[in-house]
Amino acid sequence: MSSVDPAQGPDFVQSLVRGLSVIRAFDADHPRLTLSEVARSAGLPRAAARRSLLTLVHLGYVGFADGLFTLRPRVLELGYSYLSTMTLPEVAEPHLERLAADLHESSSMSVLDGDDIVYVSRVSTSRVMTISISVGTRFPAYVTSMGRVLLAALPAPALEEYLQRVVLRQLTARTITSRDALREELARVRAQGWARVDQELEEGLHALAAPVRSRDGRAVAAVNLSTHASRSGLASVRRELLPPLLATVARIEADLDAYPSPRREQAVVDA
Repeated sequence: MSSVDPAQGPDFVQSLVRGLSVIRAFDADHPRLTLSEVARSAGLPRAAARRSLLTLVHLGYVGFADGLFTLRPRVLELGYSYLSTMTLPEVAEPHLERLAADLHESSSMSVLDGDDIVYVSRVSTSRVMTISISVGTRFPAYVTSMGRVLLAALPAPALEEYLQRVVLRQLTARTITSRDALREELARVRAQGWARVDQELEEGLHALAAPVRSRDGRAVAAVNLSTHASRSGLASVRRELLPPLLATVARIEADLDAYPSPRREQAVVDA
C-alpha cells in the first residue's frame, strides 16, 4: 500500500485509504491495539500506521493511553453521516421490532455494499451467533440469507461478474463453495422470492430473508429472521416464519412508498 496504483488515477488519495484502513483495524474483538497490531491488521508499514493514528488522535477519532490505541465515540459521526440520510432504517425499525416481538426471534435489515452485506438495522431478542452483530456489521453476501436475496436481484451481468471474482470460503461444513452450486441457489432464490440459509455462516444458525423493493421494483435492502437451527425443520420454518417475514417486508415497502417523493427517492438512492 506504499504506492498508488496507476490504474487508480492521479486523484486517488492514498493517505485517505490508509486512514480508513487504520479505523477498520479495530473491531469488537480488538477494541484496543498497539501500533504494531494496527499496522499488521491494516497492512501498513509501522511509520504509515503511526502517522495515520496520530492524525486521528489529533482529530479526536482515536484515543491513546498506556501504549494502546482505541476508537473514540466521535468515529460514530462517520457512519451517522450515511445513516442520517437514509429513510430505510427509520421506516423499518418499528416493523422489525414488531416482528421480533411476535416471533421471539432476532430480525435485521441490511444493504449490499460491494461483495458484502452491511447491517443498517437490527432488533435482537437472543444471542444466536457467537459473533456480536450491530449496525455496521459486515458479512460476505454469498453466505447469508440477506446477501443471497440481494445478489439474486442483481442484473445478470453484474451477478456473473460477482460470481467470477468472489472467493467462496468454507465457513462451516455446510457452506456452499462451488460457483455452480451458488449460481443454482441464487436462481432458486430469485424464482421463489426469498432465501433460507441453514448453518452456512455459523453452526447452529438458521436464517430466512426477503428483499425490500422500491416502487420501481429494485431490491434496495433485505430483511431477515435468524433462529437456532434446532428450533424447527424446513416445513415449520416456512409455515411459522416465512408468512410474517413477507408480511413485514410488505409493510415496510408500503411505508417507504408513503414518504414524500424527494425523501423516498433519497432513501432508495442512498441504500
